[in-house]
Parts: sequence; C-alpha cells; structure tokens
Amino acid sequence: MSNSLKITPTTFNRIEDIRTAKSNSNLNLRITVSGGGCSGFKYDMTFDDTVNEDDTVFEDCVVTDEMSLALLSGATIDYVTSLMGENFKITNPNATSGCGCGESFSV
Repeated sequence: MSNSLKITPTTFNRIEDIRTAKSNSNLNLRITVSGGGCSGFKYDMTFDDTVNEDDTVFEDCVVTDEMSLALLSGATIDYVTSLMGENFKITNPNATSGCGCGESFSV
C-alpha cells in the first residue's frame, strides 16, 4: 500500500472555511496516531500552521508525521455531517478493529 491519504472535497472545503474564519491560509489539519484509546491506537486531530521536517502534506491541507503515516497509509479523510454533529472521519484500511467512538483502532 502506498504512503498516501485520500482527502475528500468536503474535507478540503471545510479546512478552507476554517482557514478563512481564522484568517490563516497556512492552517492544516494535523493527524497523528498515538498509543492509547480503548483499541490500542488513537487518532489526534488538531490545526496548526507548522510543517516539520518529517511531515508529509496531502492536498495542501492535511499533515501527518512519518510514524503516523505508516498506520494511516491508504486512509480516507472525510468531513461528515450527521445527527450526532459534524466532524472529520478517518476510514482506515489498516485498522482491524475500532471502538464505537471511531477515535481509536487496532492493527
């Protein structure tokens, strides 16, 4: 599997809206994977305008570090609206199981 992420148009558009609201065209959605959560690994999503040496930028709007990318490779990042609210959703083909909240997974 290649080291890539698929960024949906709704994700890109939502990040553009946030950039406009914050008056910062350099903001990116940073996704990191760390140990923890109820399934072993958990996703952390924040916004920042820093791109580190070991980061990869996708579609000029999503950033992840080298270690996280190994667990995210091939994932789709989407922005969804439902009865439960609005949020960024990660569909990760590397995850063998996940928790009900969708924020942690195992491989």
